[in-house]
Amino acid sequence: MKRNIDSGLLIIRISIGVLMLLHGISKIGKLEFIKMMLTKHNLPEFLAFGVYLGEIIAPLLIIIGFRTRIAASVFAFNTMMAVFLVHSADIFSLNDFGGWEIELLGLYLFGALALFFSGGGKYSISTSNKWD
Repeated sequence: MKRNIDSGLLIIRISIGVLMLLHGISKIGKLEFIKMMLTKHNLPEFLAFGVYLGEIIAPLLIIIGFRTRIAASVFAFNTMMAVFLVHSADIFSLNDFGGWEIELLGLYLFGALALFFSGGGKYSISTSNKWD
């Protein structure tokens, strides 16, 4: 069977982009919890608005394939912040079914890292820049 890496990259882009976008949309106007977590870690509350960048803007850019590597790095950073702020106690834990407690965040993080290193592929809006 012939390999089609670009189709695989498109599937990854759409999958992690749409799934994270839904998280971001659900947080529109509901940043109180994130502000509380930032304050708990002695970070300024205004950083909570970074959720919109990492969970709405970056996923949209990933989905359409515009500057995929930059968007994926923002996406990965956002995911690492979620782990740090909310799930740091779960990093070395398993859930009731034997899976990693933060497996969804892990899939987002490693999917974003894969896109950072590979780029978005030829089925992207932009393909000629080094950040694509």
